[in-house]
Amino acid sequence: MGEAVNSENATVGERLLEQYPALRELPAEEFGRMLAEGAVRQVPAGTVMFDEAQPCQGFPFVLDGAIGVSKLSDTGREIQLYTVDAGESCILTSTCLLGAIEYDARGVTLTDTSLFILPRPTFERLLRSSDAFRRYVFRLFAERISDLMQTVEAVAFRRLDQRLAGLLLKRGPKVRATHQQLADELGSVREIVSRIVRNFAEQGLVQTGREQITVLDPAGLRRVTGTDAA
Repeated sequence: MGEAVNSENATVGERLLEQYPALRELPAEEFGRMLAEGAVRQVPAGTVMFDEAQPCQGFPFVLDGAIGVSKLSDTGREIQLYTVDAGESCILTSTCLLGAIEYDARGVTLTDTSLFILPRPTFERLLRSSDAFRRYVFRLFAERISDLMQTVEAVAFRRLDQRLAGLLLKRGPKVRATHQQLADELGSVREIVSRIVRNFAEQGLVQTGREQITVLDPAGLRRVTGTDAA
């Protein structure tokens, strides 16, 4: 039984190091303890991982899949703040753990997702005792703040067709999402996104299918975004 547990931990450890290379800076003993204290969860698409006014119980490392973090307004309109893909981490969770505050947004799995959950006491111990882990957490803050600033700039100053073109380029060449999911991520409505997607298809920039958009002309989409096609 002990050998089976060790083998499973080794497999999880390999996947963690593959997706999160920064963890290689942890001493082997500390990394092994982290594996022993954490747990893997397999979560189907559409699962609410956390919601507003809920306390944060742990720090997730995404091994496979993606989590969408969104905010719901008083009028019922939802805007997706960012996604957490495999190899990325959730800045909102870090903020809640560091500040001992509750979530003020919702996190939902966008696809079937595999996670390694680090319990709150382990996260707090590593933050106190490990320079490598502390550097990782604060580097996460720097990267996510930069991402959020770009999102604010895009919402404030760029047209929706430019933002959609940029999103398709980032997620392509095959984007598996409904028009409603894309609209949520862009803070728009499905009807407008559908109209722009149809326009892109008529120009030969993309090909549409059932809950899928295939990028056919990346250079053309880059021209839409206003960036250099080269």
